[in-house]
Amino acid sequence: MNALKPHAPRTVDIIIYPGFKALEAIGPLSVFEYANLHLQRQRKGNGYDVRFVSTSAGPVQSDTQMVLHAAKAVSSLALPDDAIIVGARNIQGALENAGPIVDWVVAVHPQINRLAALCSGAFFLASAGVLEGKRATTHWSVAQMLQEQFPAIEVDANAIFVRSGNLWTSAGVTAGIDLALAFVEEDFGRELALDVATDMVVYLKRPGGQSQFSTHLLSQKTARPNIREVQNWILENLDQRLSSTTLAQKAMMSVRNFARVFQQEVGQSSQEFIEASRLELAKQLLADVALPIKKIAALSGFTDDDHMRRVFQKRLGITPKVYRERFATTGINEGNAGAMPAPVGKFK
Repeated sequence: MNALKPHAPRTVDIIIYPGFKALEAIGPLSVFEYANLHLQRQRKGNGYDVRFVSTSAGPVQSDTQMVLHAAKAVSSLALPDDAIIVGARNIQGALENAGPIVDWVVAVHPQINRLAALCSGAFFLASAGVLEGKRATTHWSVAQMLQEQFPAIEVDANAIFVRSGNLWTSAGVTAGIDLALAFVEEDFGRELALDVATDMVVYLKRPGGQSQFSTHLLSQKTARPNIREVQNWILENLDQRLSSTTLAQKAMMSVRNFARVFQQEVGQSSQEFIEASRLELAKQLLADVALPIKKIAALSGFTDDDHMRRVFQKRLGITPKVYRERFATTGINEGNAGAMPAPVGKFK
């Protein structure tokens, strides 16, 4: 953790341009402002001095009705401690009209403590050539395009955010909040980051570890209410024995019809959904809670720790022990995501 003296705020430039995604600029700004409020209450002064920056000073139109004022133009002089480049819906058009940002990245990226790109903003870093040979992420909808245009980048389409040295990339829109919270945790510790997350009613580390698509999100997309209710019930009872008969009864359907409809609605069988959900809970517990692996296996509903190990190997290619070593705590590792204090599921 980088301890900061009172009254020596960290400078953060949020880089915008015409057509930028408004929420990606406002989300991180809000994180840093809430952090400042908590630090002020602790009589420590502001931790962050945040400014909007663009290719030129003045008003900048977002992808909504919101217009933000850029305090200055990007420059290699008086660099910030940290810089965050936001994404755009039309990233190709943005790149054509915001070339100075790419040139700026080329010139200054080794000198900035943390240089982040949110969502499709990763294309600015990629175009500057600074992500070659590195792992990075972006919004799932443009991940394939990023990989095709820049094959030297190891694109992780599932990650919420990824850190490669001083370069950070994140998934879309609200993932910028996750990344900003990781900055706060790295600068001032987990307790302050958790206070900010609580204020904003968001996760400090999302359920599901690094995945942009958790089973919780997928369950919300299911059209049939009875199947969605069964999915939610599964997520609340992962430590129980979840037989097809029990699930069919919950849905008030025959076992055969339930299996057919669940597969049709969810795109996988109920047992596949259960396994993915148990893996997701185990990942969260391994990253957030100092419990023995055997206990985590039981809480997640696996038969035993060997069963959990086999599922981790099959789905992630690593063991639970290696996963914990890589991803325990937030943003300080090479790619991580945020979560509320209490894990999903039941503790007994």
